[in-house]
Amino acid sequence: MARVTLSEGESFESMLKRFNKRVQQDGILSEFRRREHFESPTVRRKRKAAAKRRKSLRR
Repeated sequence: MARVTLSEGESFESMLKRFNKRVQQDGILSEFRRREHFESPTVRRKRKAAAKRRKSLRR
């Protein structure tokens, strides 16, 4: 769980911005979206293979 503490004299907006950045860096939302629905092993393998192909094409 991402935690951010409010510093002395810091606005809520800047704290919220730091929190959103921390959540993005930790990959919490992407992990949640990935686990939101069940993914069968065949679909998982196809997704990983497609990601591998995309990555190899970039280089």
